[in-house]
Amino acid sequence: MKKYLIGSAILFTLVAFSGTAIAHPAGYGDAGCGPGSLVYGKKRDGAQLLAAMMDPTGSMHSTAITFGTSNCGADKLSRKQQERETFASINYNSLVKEMAAGEGENLDSLASMYGCSRDSYGDFGSVTQENFGIIVKDENTSTKDMLGSLEQQISGHAVLSKTCTGAIG
Repeated sequence: MKKYLIGSAILFTLVAFSGTAIAHPAGYGDAGCGPGSLVYGKKRDGAQLLAAMMDPTGSMHSTAITFGTSNCGADKLSRKQQERETFASINYNSLVKEMAAGEGENLDSLASMYGCSRDSYGDFGSVTQENFGIIVKDENTSTKDMLGSLEQQISGHAVLSKTCTGAIG
């Protein structure tokens, strides 16, 4: 038991004071992403060892990687795109009707997800209404295709390309 404690203390000391100067811009330290990165972040000393020990416990780490939580997710651009796709998928039928009409609560929500200013919601609605046949080609248009066509319309519009500051991708 005494040898185990001495070995652990030596290992802890080596890791805690290794002093590597690697920058991790994603919000976590040497231990990588996972639940430990949320608790200890980029803290040095023994914190990264504790963070690493925390990560592989149970299914939390694999869940974090799968669902993009605990600093294991994609970059901001991908997350925004995923949020828009999820929203549009859940509200697809309502969005299609509101796009055809050029107005509606879900359409305003989608405009806000693209970072459009509240003043430009009317333009957003007009663009969807005027280009409805391009954005929603037929009843089999997927959410991803619909958003892709919408993004082309936003980026090609004189006003929306400037007032919708959210990442398009």
